[in-house]
Amino acid sequence: MNDEIIRNLNDKLDVAFERGREMLADEDIQMRIQEIRNQAEDTVRANPVKSVLLGLAVGFLIGKAFTSNEDYHGSIRAPYQARNK
Repeated sequence: MNDEIIRNLNDKLDVAFERGREMLADEDIQMRIQEIRNQAEDTVRANPVKSVLLGLAVGFLIGKAFTSNEDYHGSIRAPYQARNK
């Protein structure tokens, strides 16, 4: 049964990847992606300090989301030390 589930998931992933490739090959989507990229670059150039602060904040939030409380060992000085048991 597990093999059947895995095969099913692989088939669905293959279909999704193929759809993604087709979408990325579409010229309209390519142009829209380029427009978004240009807008992002212009925004960063116009507001470099805000952009860096936003990047740091997003990085901090992602780090908090993927780090468990057990990783901190009760101290901010040793965030990656294993908990002694």
